[in-house]
Amino acid sequence: MIADGRTPSGSHAHSGGVEMAVAARRITDLTSLEDFLRGRLSTAGLVAAAFAAASCAAGWSTDRDGARQAWDALDEAFDARTPAAAQRQVSRALGKALQRLARQAFVGSATGMPALSRDDPHHPIAFGALCARARGTPRDAAQLAAYQAVSGPASAAVRLLGLDPYAVTGVLVRLADQVDAVADEACVNAASELDELPACSAAVLDEDAERHQYSEVRLFAS
Repeated sequence: MIADGRTPSGSHAHSGGVEMAVAARRITDLTSLEDFLRGRLSTAGLVAAAFAAASCAAGWSTDRDGARQAWDALDEAFDARTPAAAQRQVSRALGKALQRLARQAFVGSATGMPALSRDDPHHPIAFGALCARARGTPRDAAQLAAYQAVSGPASAAVRLLGLDPYAVTGVLVRLADQVDAVADEACVNAASELDELPACSAAVLDEDAERHQYSEVRLFAS
């Protein structure tokens, strides 16, 4: 259910940088969309996947106070890796939506498990915690986070450019091996010290996020 696009996580309202890339004509067709998604997956996608895996591992802890401390530390570390204020706001808004989902949809499956201490955690932190509450593994969290890093933007491209949805699904199929590779790398990174977690730069996405926030005409919230 977490991987299902119909799950009300709030991500449908966000383009993951695609709207500004389309406006700047960096994405114009399937080929340029695939290039964009591969770049996003190897940067922002890897960071999100690693933090989601680490968050999921914390969620399986039997030490509730320790889990909350781990989540708070991960939240601060992810905040430091998100230089654009607009992206920080979006991440926390999406994290807050996942918190609502966790409280209302996964209560029965989370008996005895710790809960996040804040209502608006960064999205990967909330996502990993939600995966734990749904009895998922850190590998599950990493793979789903990596997939969402490209599936949401791909869906946005269909709406913005009128692309053939079947052809765009074909792009996602071609990205499957890279999604798995990113998930594997993320799980290795998640077992490292906090300061060793990925901090891949995606400067154009950061700049576009700030510009998008002040765009007069836009279809997506980010």
